[in-house]
Amino acid sequence: MPLLAADGAAIDTGVTAWMLVSTALVLLMIPGLAMFYGGLVRTKNVLGTMMHTFAAMGIMTVLWVAVGYAMSFGPNVLGGWFGWNTDYLFLSGIDNSILDAGVPEYVFSMFQGKFAIITPALIAGAFAERVKFKSYCLFIALWGILVYNPLCHWVWAEDGFLFNMGANGAIDFAGGTVVHISAGVSGLVAALYLGARRGFPVTNMPPSNLVMTMIGGGLLWVGWFGFNAGSSVASGLSTAQALTATQVAAASGAIAWMIIEACHQGKATALGIMSGILAGLVAVTPAAGVVQPFGAFCLGIFASIFCYLAIIAKNKLGYDDSLDAFGIHGMGGIVGAILLTFFIRDSWMSEAAELAGGSWTVWEQLGVQVAAVLIAIVYAAVLTLILLYVVNKLTGFRSDPKEEMQGLDSAYHSEHGYGMLNPN
Repeated sequence: MPLLAADGAAIDTGVTAWMLVSTALVLLMIPGLAMFYGGLVRTKNVLGTMMHTFAAMGIMTVLWVAVGYAMSFGPNVLGGWFGWNTDYLFLSGIDNSILDAGVPEYVFSMFQGKFAIITPALIAGAFAERVKFKSYCLFIALWGILVYNPLCHWVWAEDGFLFNMGANGAIDFAGGTVVHISAGVSGLVAALYLGARRGFPVTNMPPSNLVMTMIGGGLLWVGWFGFNAGSSVASGLSTAQALTATQVAAASGAIAWMIIEACHQGKATALGIMSGILAGLVAVTPAAGVVQPFGAFCLGIFASIFCYLAIIAKNKLGYDDSLDAFGIHGMGGIVGAILLTFFIRDSWMSEAAELAGGSWTVWEQLGVQVAAVLIAIVYAAVLTLILLYVVNKLTGFRSDPKEEMQGLDSAYHSEHGYGMLNPN
């Protein structure tokens, strides 16, 4: 994904047009996520949950323009912990910049900014229905600066150490480690740190609107074509390869989850098929640029199997990852980032072997992938725990019992998502 600005480069209108569409598609995923999450919580928390996603659109955009792009795609500073380029501060130095791909740098920066929005918004699913809104806003601002931006730099900047690990870098085409593993692991840490919702697991906590969840999931599927195929920063063969892999993995994930549910529970559910779609999409995200359709098909199946098992394990262990942020995004990201190794197309392996001086094996690349996954897990977990502690000390993170029983909509926004006197 990294690109360099070129002096005097001409704009490629075809590629630019596709990147503008991709940017819009990724932005569409964010209200899609709000609908997906909003339909899964109780009626008294619908607006508060959706606000978590929409607040991220504002907060993370401002931070991305101010310092995020500079930290993510500037040259190494502080030993490569993150990047920095004064010209990227508030995007002040890219007004006339055209990248080697023929795309105005503004477009690339805005495309990348959408990833910075949706990643912390994903975390909110893990602690839905039980956190203070102001504390959530503070947390995602700090998390974006200290967790997302460094990970983005390590994986996608040309001098990032994960980008340069091994023969041809740790493979993360569109955000397996940067987005899904970091969000899923951070969500798990937050869920464990904050504790379960009041009444969990004894009190029944039914979804408010599975129809809205399915519509949101559908928007996520559509938007994912921009997420993955747009990450080629091209409009050609690599774009077609990523788009095809995305569709195949989503479909195979959906079918696999339906079959698993039918065998395990005797029936396939609406929530189940949406979970399978997301599992497949998450797993193919790091792999979309390097696997052929059969590989994407297999990743979708493996993702549904492992994500289903992760949710069963959650229920057995009794922790409250409210909307399965780790079960789907964390586990799906891990599965995709590691198992993609066994489906890499020959042309990529040949290029890696040439860069390595003549030989590069699947097992060597597997070592690189596992190392990158472990680094992302440890870094996200440790920094998230620190940030949770700091925010909790400053503002108190967990809703007090009265606010939680009242519901987020009324307690923090003085509104109701539905015209009901006694929302559940």
